[in-house]
Amino acid sequence: MEIDLDKNNLPILHALDSETRIDIINLLIRQPATITELSQKLHYSKAVISKHARILEQAGLIQQSEMVASDKRRRVLFLKTDNILINMPERIYPQFEKFSYNIPLGNYFNTDNIRPTCGMANYKQIIGKFDDPNIFLSNDRFSATLLWFSSGFVEYIIPNKLLDVSNPELIDISFEISSEFPQSNNNWPSDISFWLNGIKLGTWTVSGNYSDVRGVLTPKWWGSEFSQYGLLKHLRILKSDTAMDGEHISDVTINDLNLDHSKTIRLKIGIDPQSINQGGLTLFGHDFGNYKQDINFSCFYSKN
Repeated sequence: MEIDLDKNNLPILHALDSETRIDIINLLIRQPATITELSQKLHYSKAVISKHARILEQAGLIQQSEMVASDKRRRVLFLKTDNILINMPERIYPQFEKFSYNIPLGNYFNTDNIRPTCGMANYKQIIGKFDDPNIFLSNDRFSATLLWFSSGFVEYIIPNKLLDVSNPELIDISFEISSEFPQSNNNWPSDISFWLNGIKLGTWTVSGNYSDVRGVLTPKWWGSEFSQYGLLKHLRILKSDTAMDGEHISDVTINDLNLDHSKTIRLKIGIDPQSINQGGLTLFGHDFGNYKQDINFSCFYSKN
């Protein structure tokens, strides 16, 4: 979760202003739990825990979900986010202009070496057949809001508005992502690589395919043994380096991307065959996972 330090996010800041609510979050980091279980571990009444849980839920930090275990249904609390990043807007983007694109997952222009396990889905159904790489060439792909593959890449192309009118300062690309695995495994690391205009930005390792609890948006028909949600990540290319959520992954800078030489910007996401952890990837769009978004591409620039 990424928020700006402004009045619109006061419910989140208020939710964090409590030792008890921090204790609840720290317990839920380890595993989902019921109100009763939290009450026993924190030595508070269930009424007190319920009150704090309601504040965290209203702030969008946790969610309740019904789970079935040993033929019993339980209302379980789990975290909706893996981190909270608070931006100081005037420090990060001082006096910059901005243009943004929402890139639907199925609107890629190129693929290469897609191999099983692979596939795609929209809110209603699986598109085509499981493990058929040819579906990535089908026109039906444009409705996809979930896609996954073990190897290869997809490449998106967007217009370049920076030609002759501005100085690029920062590119921010956000997406929800996990590794890819045919069965439940939250410990399945995968090295995922990113390219922009043919230049490799770097490689980042995601830890698993996150199928312990159902994603907030994931349709009910989607099998519980498959990836349910991903991590919301921000890939940023700056004038100093490239970072994932502020963590350095390469020395590539925005000035290395030759943005003033091309009418388009090409974003490629996939698996570098030279990487150590070949765990594939899953991309979540606005109908799956925990975040109602596709791939968001933003460029901040200063005027000439």
